[in-house]
Amino acid sequence: MGENYFGITDIGKHRQNNEDTFIANTILNNRFIAACVIDGVGGYEGGEVAADIAKHALLDHFKNPIPDTITMLRQALLSANQNILIEKQKVTGNNKMACVLTVVLVENKANKFYYAHVGDTRLYLFRDNSLVKITMDHSFVGLLEDSGRLDEEAAMTHPKRNEINKALGFEAPIVNATEYFETGESPFLPGDLLLLCSDGLTDMIDKSAITAILSLNKSLEEKGKALIDAANNTGGKDNITVVLVQNNLTSVNHLATKRGRTKNPQKVNETETENNSIDFSSEKSKPKNQGLIFFLALVALLSTAAFLWQYFKKDKTNNIANSANVIPGSNKVYDQSFQDTINNSLGTVLLLTDSLFGSNIFIQDTVFINKDSIHITGGINSIITADTLAKKAVPLVISPSVKYLLFENLHIRNTDIIINAQNLDVLSFKDVQFTNAHLVIINQFKNGSFSGSIKDMGVADKDSSENLNQ
Repeated sequence: MGENYFGITDIGKHRQNNEDTFIANTILNNRFIAACVIDGVGGYEGGEVAADIAKHALLDHFKNPIPDTITMLRQALLSANQNILIEKQKVTGNNKMACVLTVVLVENKANKFYYAHVGDTRLYLFRDNSLVKITMDHSFVGLLEDSGRLDEEAAMTHPKRNEINKALGFEAPIVNATEYFETGESPFLPGDLLLLCSDGLTDMIDKSAITAILSLNKSLEEKGKALIDAANNTGGKDNITVVLVQNNLTSVNHLATKRGRTKNPQKVNETETENNSIDFSSEKSKPKNQGLIFFLALVALLSTAAFLWQYFKKDKTNNIANSANVIPGSNKVYDQSFQDTINNSLGTVLLLTDSLFGSNIFIQDTVFINKDSIHITGGINSIITADTLAKKAVPLVISPSVKYLLFENLHIRNTDIIINAQNLDVLSFKDVQFTNAHLVIINQFKNGSFSGSIKDMGVADKDSSENLNQ
């Protein structure tokens, strides 16, 4: 294998055969590094066969490139799904076989990677000694973990951990590949490392252990074998597969990019983050005073109505509750780059530190999020803030089309988040800080839940925050 990619699979300590397989090689005259981890669905007959069919379907499909890499990945997965379905019809004993996989194409010269994913194999990005999970597990327990309802330890030992709801071979045909498969793209910077793995690894060792191994000053082969050994040493209950790809150019410090027209944005006072911590947990928080709750709910309702009226009485003519297709008027002096980034993002994960904004995003007018699922995550001191040219707080509006929403590692300043929870299933905040901002929720959750923690750094009005867990 090449110096900057390596793959390894191991049967583990309890299985009689290995239903995992992987891809780790260059394709299309070395334009891409193809990396893939495939896991035959455990407990079903023919999982090993399904994984092998998927592997060869992907490799065959990659021989005939098309200009749109994400479309090429989706078509490859559809081809693999179709080939598995054909085999299921041919061989009676394999009529329940299926597989899950995560595939990445790393474009060497462009410093970028593209990915497609279905099931509970995983893709991680390791950058500056920080490990970020890119893909979401297509399982009930995975959803609970990704939304913060279960911590990593509880998820690893949950009895339904391996019950998946999406896989190749489950559906015939897949009607909407865009929704069924998770896809995306991201910069692949010098020093970055990608980890693809089967659940045989992540069911056995946690994120901190993986991070420690990837931080070692070792070759990719040594790191891959160390991950396998760690999973086996803690039980080795399943097959274990690991693929690593590294951008082996000289690593650089990834500094925030300043917007040209905002010369001196106000710096964050780092000491503020240590004060006024407010934790919310829908499982632990129980109302103690019904009268107080009713009063707070009434205050929240009145404050929300007044707040929205002030925002929209002059030039916001559309009702927030029906804003799924609203885009700010083109006649406004307004840089729409952040809006366009959200609209054009192909995956469900938006890494602010990978965007053209760097760590700081300055917005001057309303930004609308209309995607079905969105996970917006920043790095240390990542800020979403109203531009200094804006005369008041600027709203970030979550439309009723959003079902899954996760904010992580963000500092929100002078930017009010207005959420229409009409169809929201999961709302999660992890390490989110507010300064001079509101959190406004319209409509109660129908079947969803709020989880996570918010650090309050001087919120002007806590009306909506008080009402989150009712």
